[in-house]
Amino acid sequence: MPVDTASFLGKVREQLDRIESTQGPAIERAADLIAACLADGGVLQVFGTGHSEALAMELCGRAGGLIPTNKLALRDLVILGGEDAAALADPKAERDPDLAGRVWKLAPIAPADVVVIASQSGGNGSTVQLAQIAREQGHPVIAITSLEHSRRITSRHPSGKRLFELADVVVDNAAPHGDAVLELPGGGRACAISSIGNAVIAQLLVAAVTMRLLARDVEPPIYQSANIAGGDAHNDAWEARYTGRIRRSACL
Repeated sequence: MPVDTASFLGKVREQLDRIESTQGPAIERAADLIAACLADGGVLQVFGTGHSEALAMELCGRAGGLIPTNKLALRDLVILGGEDAAALADPKAERDPDLAGRVWKLAPIAPADVVVIASQSGGNGSTVQLAQIAREQGHPVIAITSLEHSRRITSRHPSGKRLFELADVVVDNAAPHGDAVLELPGGGRACAISSIGNAVIAQLLVAAVTMRLLARDVEPPIYQSANIAGGDAHNDAWEARYTGRIRRSACL
């Protein structure tokens, strides 16, 4: 396959077609869990490391998205927990399962909350550990991952488990093993697509949850853009209902 933009776009279309044709039931089940959580006053807690953190950013604190959402991240240990930044200096820190428990203890998590965890491979220690903690404490876990990738790897978590094996609902982002899609002449591949699939899945979840809340006669808690007239006032009024439950800081 040639390395060009048309080839890449073709791969993206194939990915999105697969998500549409195969992931509808999983997205519906995930939306059921999230809508019930929000209707009960809960918050959607979202975690991802590395590039999978983009999924958390897609779901938390953006225009058109759900307001009762909270992003969990490894850097919470430094920004909120006062730990030395050296704790995260290692680019492979996401493999350390101990970090997840420390992130969890800093989070404003309540019994009604649902946890979404994104990971392309589903095998890093912190990712698996956070899923394990959430399950042990009775929170539904929704995984957004590549099943093709995850089924071909050995977990780095001491349990040997992968994310999809701990989740109540698994949404497959249809990215391949290794994530990148365009074969290079000398070997290897370029152009990753997991973030594209994750972003589409995130917005499909927002749409499905919004439909469910409307069906319950519950006003959907949706952010307006802060860059339109009245946006700040709308958002501030909604966020006040979740004081202490959601974190909205430019550094987070």
